Order: sequence, then structure tokens, then C-alpha cells
Amino acid sequence: MVKNTIIDKTLTYATENWTLTKRDRKQLKIFERKVYRRILGPVYDNEEENWRILTNKEIYASVKKPTVIETVRLNRLCWFEQVQRMEGNRIHKRILYMNLGTRLRGRPRNRWQGEVKEDGRIFGGEGWQEKLHNRKEWKKLLRTARNHRILHMPIE
Repeated sequence: MVKNTIIDKTLTYATENWTLTKRDRKQLKIFERKVYRRILGPVYDNEEENWRILTNKEIYASVKKPTVIETVRLNRLCWFEQVQRMEGNRIHKRILYMNLGTRLRGRPRNRWQGEVKEDGRIFGGEGWQEKLHNRKEWKKLLRTARNHRILHMPIE
């Protein structure tokens, strides 16, 4: 399927580093639904005897794979787990815990670590950071999330 091989790979390239705003999430969901509507095509409605496009709920019910937002969240958690297992002198780990100064006035911008914490809370509950150090258990949890769509957020 073209969506799995080309569109998903291109769209989710380097998503480990993304911080998504509410607008970004909305735009990604819209794009994904447009692609699915194009692939699945219109359906014939017997009650009204005409063709119609699928609703959002019908699209998500028929598709059995994680959404783009779920994929971004899973990729972010995978990268966080890799950085946590790195030695302390590696550049990735030093940058992750680096403090770059004060924040600007107004509402704080989303930070990568804040989003990872939220993803982990949604994904693994309260003790998700302890599960991070056991690699087999962590992989099992990621596989469970990917298969059972634990990270699926309701349609807004």
C-alpha cells in the first residue's frame, strides 16, 4: 500500500525530535484522514440511495494501524529510552539535560521533555520511568501500545 511505504515513512521522518502544538496535531490528523478518504473512496449509502464519503469514526474503525500522532509519540518514547541508556558523557544525553537559560514572558512553549513525560504517563501510567531501565519490559510495553493503540487520543 502506497500510504504505508511512502507517505508514512516520509511524514514520520525524524519525528523523535518533534514537539507538537495543538495546531500541528490537528493538521496531521486532517492530512491523514484526507489520504485515507482518497484511498478508501466513497461508499454507497443504501438508506439514502447515494454515494457519500466516510466519516472520521468510520475511517478510524476501518484502519487497524496507529495514527500519525500515535507514531510520533511512540518514536519519541523509543528515542528517549535510547538516550537514557547512553553513557553520561555522550552528546545526546548532555544536550537532553542542558539548561539553556530563562524562558520568555507569556505562555511557555512546549518542550520536548514535557511531551515525553506526558507520552510516558499516557503510555505506562505512574511508574513508566522505572520500566525504562528494563529493556525487555520496555520493548514489551512499546509493542503492546503499538498493537492495541493505547496512545490513541479521541477525535477532537
